[in-house]
Amino acid sequence: MIELVVPAQLIKSHSERDGEWLRALPTTAAHYLDQWDLTVTGQPLNGAASLILPVVRRDGAEAMLKLQPVNDESEDEALALRTWSRDDVVEVLEDDPATSTLLLERLEPRTLNDVPDHVEATRTLAELLSRLNAVPAPPGIRRLADIAGQMVDDAPGLIPSLADSDERALMQRLSARVAEMLPHAGDRLLHWDLHYGNVMAAQRQPWLVIDPKPLAGDPGFDVFPVLWNRWDDLVATGDLDRAIRDRFDLMLEVTGIERDPAIGWTAARILQNVLWDVEGGETRMDVELVAVAHALFT
Repeated sequence: MIELVVPAQLIKSHSERDGEWLRALPTTAAHYLDQWDLTVTGQPLNGAASLILPVVRRDGAEAMLKLQPVNDESEDEALALRTWSRDDVVEVLEDDPATSTLLLERLEPRTLNDVPDHVEATRTLAELLSRLNAVPAPPGIRRLADIAGQMVDDAPGLIPSLADSDERALMQRLSARVAEMLPHAGDRLLHWDLHYGNVMAAQRQPWLVIDPKPLAGDPGFDVFPVLWNRWDDLVATGDLDRAIRDRFDLMLEVTGIERDPAIGWTAARILQNVLWDVEGGETRMDVELVAVAHALFT
């Protein structure tokens, strides 16, 4: 058994819902280190939902062992990464679908968050997204139609928990818009979470995409993450509404995504985040979500 120190952030985020997975992590890590003949070469890293071990393979190649719970978000990660072009995404070297464990190529410790010019970073991300969204989703991937349909079903029971009447009215309006979008949910392979931190520098390409939450749907659903990441850069412009709209317009210009579906599916992303927050006990909208909604829907 290896001595594995699990980062405190990961323990906090998983202790309630994935306690068994946390307790089994040392055993699980030891199993894959042995099975894939790997040697740990550094301290554990972690994402929001995964433990990542820097490792070296038998042939000396550096890699990253990614351990994560099996759930709707992780179970098709390897499939999606292998479906997209290797020129655009991190390479999967090994995987075990039974546990969603992945052995990934080692990338550089730099993301699009580190690019000083947020406009340049957004353009780079949009160029990658345009290529990802051109690929049809393979059979069996979760469907945006189902995810969005559940939002619309859940909204009437959750929106009344918002304390502010204007926020309730806004969410009701966005829910109605999402209901209109359901017949046009699409069939492209979506990343779902393509923000600046999920694009990493590499040696074989300038930038590669990591950590998808695969979904079959309309590319407009993938526009939202850039609208509330690198938030300080938007605020620093002095005109937040305009900066959000400019970033939105740049995404559409580069990707070729049409405005109406992009607006409709961005409404879905805002609704989704608000419903998640309300389910977690919140009674007010996140201020960034309010700002994005104000910039695009008022």
